[in-house]
Amino acid sequence: MQLEYSFIIPVYNRPEEIQELLQSMLQLQFSRSFEIVIVEDGSHISSEEVIKEFGDKLNISYYYKENTGPGDSRNYGMKLAKGNYFLILDSDVLLPENYLQEVDSFLSKNYFHCFGGPDAAHESFTDLQKAINYSMTSLLTTGGIRGNKQAVNDFQPRSFNMGLSKKAFLESGGFGLIHPGEDPDLALRLKKEGFKTILIPDAVVYHKRRIDWNKFYIQVNKFGMVRPILNSWHPASAKITFWFPSLFILGLLFSLSLWMLGFSLFILFYLFYFLIIGLDAGIKNKSGYIGIAAMMAAFIQFSGYGIGFLNSIWKLKFLKQQPQEAFPKLFFTNEI
Repeated sequence: MQLEYSFIIPVYNRPEEIQELLQSMLQLQFSRSFEIVIVEDGSHISSEEVIKEFGDKLNISYYYKENTGPGDSRNYGMKLAKGNYFLILDSDVLLPENYLQEVDSFLSKNYFHCFGGPDAAHESFTDLQKAINYSMTSLLTTGGIRGNKQAVNDFQPRSFNMGLSKKAFLESGGFGLIHPGEDPDLALRLKKEGFKTILIPDAVVYHKRRIDWNKFYIQVNKFGMVRPILNSWHPASAKITFWFPSLFILGLLFSLSLWMLGFSLFILFYLFYFLIIGLDAGIKNKSGYIGIAAMMAAFIQFSGYGIGFLNSIWKLKFLKQQPQEAFPKLFFTNEI
């Protein structure tokens, strides 16, 4: 079976991102044709005029719908797509010219119904974007779960860079209405239905993340809230490692308390850890400023996720609330 690729891209109020993404797609080195399906998810700032600029250069289908969230928008696009393999991207990514070649080469030799790929920082990104990218992808902060080559099998793809066969989409029903968390939820449901997922290490995208410190905290805080919900839906997926950010922050507070009482040994361990992060990020990015910013990003990532995780545990386990009752803002409706 020859794979026919359809890129599925939801967009919400970000025409400038779509322009940059489509510009990068013009540079893709691939001998066969491919389709691009863009779904405008109830935006107030339309991308339609930007997309028209590429109409004679790329095979683009554009659809507008009411706002029902990125997961449902991806499902909407996949239902209308003509290909038999869907390549799902966020609007804030850029593609290197070899992206589609790497995907096709891998799947031609080792076919999987679902894959994920890593993200990286492009040289044109701001220092803040590079620092946050480091914190989100480094072995020192996340264990490399977002693209470490050691974690190839049984990989849980993320929807900023994900592939899904038409067969897997039809049998699974696609993404749910929770956000964030719709991508690991889909991966876990696929696993229950017998589909295997995998990482394609060389299918890298540049993930731009147009966020500041406050937006970054809100994002990772939501990640923390979502994880206990996913654990309740998929109990076999629960791992002790999901507790680490919460334990890290509680340990930090305890260490600060001891330091105020004159015991500095434990707080020195934390200082040493953040210093290692700063040095590693600074060396890899050849920037002392990015090293310092990466320490800040790591602290925000741990505290945001850890607090969100504990908040979710408290509401779900102790107050016995249902997820939609406890966190209504994490759920969309697909009623259009």
